[in-house]
Amino acid sequence: MTRACVMTLGAGAWGTALANVAAVGRERVPLWGRDAAHIAALAQERENARFLPGLRLAEAVAPTDSLSAVHAAEIVLCAAPAQAVRSVVKAASPHLRAGTAFVICAKGIEQGTRAFMSEVVAEEAPQVEVAVLSGPSFAADVCKGLPTAVTVAANSEARAQWLAEQLSSRSFRLYRSQDVRGVEIGGAVKNVLAIACGMASGRGLGASAGAALIARGFAELTRLGAAWGARTETLMGLSGLGDLVLTCGSNQSRNFALGEALGRGEALSEARHGKLAEGSFTASALMEIARERSVEMPISQSVAEILAGRIDVEAAIEALLMRPLRAEG
Repeated sequence: MTRACVMTLGAGAWGTALANVAAVGRERVPLWGRDAAHIAALAQERENARFLPGLRLAEAVAPTDSLSAVHAAEIVLCAAPAQAVRSVVKAASPHLRAGTAFVICAKGIEQGTRAFMSEVVAEEAPQVEVAVLSGPSFAADVCKGLPTAVTVAANSEARAQWLAEQLSSRSFRLYRSQDVRGVEIGGAVKNVLAIACGMASGRGLGASAGAALIARGFAELTRLGAAWGARTETLMGLSGLGDLVLTCGSNQSRNFALGEALGRGEALSEARHGKLAEGSFTASALMEIARERSVEMPISQSVAEILAGRIDVEAAIEALLMRPLRAEG
């Protein structure tokens, strides 16, 4: 099989891990970042000391702060933060060739526009073919070469299969799908629910409460997915339930860690600990689209209210405990 030329946009933890995966069997994989000093350090030290300390860059990974290199790429992996995807795609668009496979690796909904990432890319770079990569994956595990399985979704079966073949390695396995929106919904919602699970952990509510939040949170995810026509197998799969279980059960997740800090009583400005938690930006947009489709999401709503400063964690817990009893579903 001919190996397609791959470039990664975003030199954070996830972008670095994906570049290392893409480097398997390839001579050169450009890794772009907008911070020239950070890129220079990556090139010199061959380690992302800021985000993945102690893990080496693969030999083929070539850090760069020039977007012009994207012109040669047949596959672009966009690992920029969700709220920065539009600006990155807009800057890259003049260099992107028609038909390039543009794989979104960010998980979220754009604030203000309430647009999914696939819609953002379609608006800013209509010449590319959009795909989405999502699933239960911590960047450090991927960078270490630990076994990981994720989903790649594209509008055509042939394109999804080609991407899975091009990007899979012995330890990084891709399952294909054509349910782009379903995969996006799983990735966005699970980040918000992970904050809720982190709050429960921070308050010391116990493992039983955590399991209940995951189960009832998954019901919320499923309801929203159904309202958007997502496939049941997508929501039950790697990019839905799989990612939800991973993210809601470990403080390796930035979203869980943020919730845990809030649950301990830290202010939001302190609880971030200088790290980006996508769910904190997605929560308000998520609730806007849920209301638009009349989807009930009480756990996600509580997270959004806490992040907006309208209620505190204690009040949110009390409100959830006092909800009317109902049939499961």
